[in-house]
Amino acid sequence: MLSPFAKQVHKLLRTVPKGRVTTYKELANAMDTKAFRAIGQVMRSNPNAPNTPCHRVVSANGTLGGFMGEKSGPKVLKKIRLLKKEGTLVHGNRVVDFNRKLYKFQNPNR
Repeated sequence: MLSPFAKQVHKLLRTVPKGRVTTYKELANAMDTKAFRAIGQVMRSNPNAPNTPCHRVVSANGTLGGFMGEKSGPKVLKKIRLLKKEGTLVHGNRVVDFNRKLYKFQNPNR
């Protein structure tokens, strides 16, 4: 069972279009919180992947960050494959054309 916080993260994340990425910081800002690490934990234990596309969440500098609790290895390679399948390329552990690919949430509270 997901917590109300996790449900909110998942709901927001499902709005990120294919071919785009967002960041832990953008998710936190949209939720009016500073709980970046908590958002990372929600992503780590995502039971609804790929319907809740946690592979579209990257670090604020455009690097991949982690995936499924790992920072490297087969799981991160899977993240790269999922992103590539959606039209987002990765080079040197960084999203290519990150600023153009970055999805920012519309938040009426900002």
